[in-house]
Amino acid sequence: MSSSVFLRTVVCGFIATFVMAMVAFLQGAIGMPVIDVGHILTESFNHVYESEPYHIIFGNLAFNIIGIGLAIIWVVYLQKRIPGNWLIQGIIYGVIISVIAGLIVSPVVSIAAGESFGIFYSETWVPGKLILAGLLMHVIYGLVLTQSLKVAGVGIQSPS
Repeated sequence: MSSSVFLRTVVCGFIATFVMAMVAFLQGAIGMPVIDVGHILTESFNHVYESEPYHIIFGNLAFNIIGIGLAIIWVVYLQKRIPGNWLIQGIIYGVIISVIAGLIVSPVVSIAAGESFGIFYSETWVPGKLILAGLLMHVIYGLVLTQSLKVAGVGIQSPS
């Protein structure tokens, strides 16, 4: 990966993560749970301390770094392996991320924060809504990422 492709991927990952965060907040307007990933990460960082040394900025920074990391993983490992145009690829990547988040990441992070969400949010008050909300925000992330990368000229493929 050249430095130019890397930089464009980082910018696209940041844009996709920002849009995903906005979708996560706006989901409350349609009756879905609002998922504040930055807050959840901050709480997991602070759980082991008597005081709260980590500010919400650290949780949001971690959230954005993860989003950028997922963009890099997409470009380096998956973009050329998953068939379809940017739309199909974005949906597929969003679903993959959502499944991994519900199966592994969310249960581990919630336990680190002192509370268990369970696998696919099974130990919450509205697991179905949380699955749907997570799927929506991750699919939007995948779509914005793949469209942004297309506009940035990263990994241009022949039309499918």
